[in-house]
Amino acid sequence: MKLLIRTVVLALALCAAVPAFAETGPVVHTPAGAVQGEAIGDLNVYKGLPYALPPTGWRRWRPPADRPTWKGVRDATQFGPACVQPRSRPGSIYASELAAMSEDCLSLNVWTPAKAQKAPVLVWIHGGALVTGASSEAMYNGAKLASQGVVVVSINYRLGVLGYLAHPGLSAESREGVSGNYGLLDQIAALRWVNANIAAFGGDPSNVTIAGESAGALSVMYLMAAPQARGLFAKAIAQSAYMISTPQLRASTFGDIPAETVGTYVAFKLGAKDVAALRTMSAEAITNEAAKAGYAPFGTVDGKVLPRQLVDVFDQGEQARVPILAGFNSGEIRSLRFLAPPPPADAATYEALIREKYGDLADAFLKLHPATDLAESLLTAPRDALYGWTAERLVVKQTAVGAPGFLYLFDHGYPAADAAGLHAFHAAEIPYVFGTADRTPPAWPKVPATP
Repeated sequence: MKLLIRTVVLALALCAAVPAFAETGPVVHTPAGAVQGEAIGDLNVYKGLPYALPPTGWRRWRPPADRPTWKGVRDATQFGPACVQPRSRPGSIYASELAAMSEDCLSLNVWTPAKAQKAPVLVWIHGGALVTGASSEAMYNGAKLASQGVVVVSINYRLGVLGYLAHPGLSAESREGVSGNYGLLDQIAALRWVNANIAAFGGDPSNVTIAGESAGALSVMYLMAAPQARGLFAKAIAQSAYMISTPQLRASTFGDIPAETVGTYVAFKLGAKDVAALRTMSAEAITNEAAKAGYAPFGTVDGKVLPRQLVDVFDQGEQARVPILAGFNSGEIRSLRFLAPPPPADAATYEALIREKYGDLADAFLKLHPATDLAESLLTAPRDALYGWTAERLVVKQTAVGAPGFLYLFDHGYPAADAAGLHAFHAAEIPYVFGTADRTPPAWPKVPATP
């Protein structure tokens, strides 16, 4: 009798479990392993998918390593942690609420139409000066884009000193004798993962577009210049990119201090005598202390990952020959006023400075940035020099190698932004790209429900 009761109870338990199993999320079997995500309407969403081994311990400051195929079904319903970064400045319109950070952060997320088959793929690279940001930020939610038939992928990559430090000791460890560019190598590893696995999610690996804003757009240019990334994407979008000179590994050019010299200084400021000592420090301590020491991450021209300066790569037609959409916002500097020059005493002083600096070209400059509207000219001149010039150059250089190029200017304002003096500010287009007007950071000027 006891055996019969146990059997009945077990049978009832199994029957009760069947509906729960049926209601679980969609499972995709990829070359990397099986993953179970979440069904949201007509979309399937997979979060926190690891594309490389954790860059921790002795793997800190090494190229990302492929992760072995996992067994069983991996839960993919939660975002992975953000890469370690300094906390955002309180009150900044760009400050997002990141729930968790970790050095074990190399993951990506996928939004895909439930019935997608060979759909175009968009790989989003977040901005944040290569210092902050994460693929989990609500403003980068890919659901709206995916609902239009696109497979959307957002990626994490190492940031700050953990992602871009060059150092003689690290170069000595490298088979190629170079260091730095670890965050860029992460992005390349993520693209390789996408190429190998995205078909299982309904995406077309031969139709991948890389896209990014600000430092994400800088990363797009790095990827276009990097030989290791060749063939991993078919199109590119660069939103508010800035093509500036970047340090070389050992030589000093354009006034830049060699990257290894910068790394040696950072180690000194952190009280570390060598790379081994640096690896014993916590990721948080290294990140925060390096930031206090003034470390600013950039790609390193090492002759391997980045063969030469971006401007030289594009001038010589050595970049990836892919179609590009590039552009900038009319009010870029309104939210980045530290990029504006110190204001002159008055309009006459401004005009005199421009004539002294530009000579025969001064009239053309003053026509674009007149002394009669001094406050506005101090914003538009650095905007055009940094973001406008870059966007135009990208389009010109792509068309020169036979690839289509498209140029845009974002000039949309809305009441809350305009009232704060932030008409079409830096990154203002992102909620319109993703359809996430209701998911902006807390201090972001509130976007209206309708344009």
